[in-house]
Amino acid sequence: MARTKVGKRVEDLGDYLKEQRLGAKLTLRQLAEQAGVSNPYLSQIERGLRKPSAEVLQQIAKALRISAEQLYVRAGIVGLDESGSVELAILADTGLTERQKQSLLDVYSSFLATNAIDEAGEQTEND
Repeated sequence: MARTKVGKRVEDLGDYLKEQRLGAKLTLRQLAEQAGVSNPYLSQIERGLRKPSAEVLQQIAKALRISAEQLYVRAGIVGLDESGSVELAILADTGLTERQKQSLLDVYSSFLATNAIDEAGEQTEND
């Protein structure tokens, strides 16, 4: 049975990565080697079957010589209007593990969502 895609954003990321890889005239195997990931794993990312971590995206960006932030945005880790944001600071912090980074991003996102709900409720009450 075929695996389903992880999500539209991950599929778009995979298409973008493949486009960048082909533009750099690299084979899948070459990019995987340069990024320090396995060939099958990179293939799954390109096909939209796996969502890579921020660390893997950073390694791929380095190998492709493109901005890691671009990949974070395409992967949905960071929003388009949030460049220079808290999310990027968390992702760039070398003192945190990947798990710690993801936990902080999850907590931060939940705070923002809660605040948006609270603000919407206050606007309704004030109308």
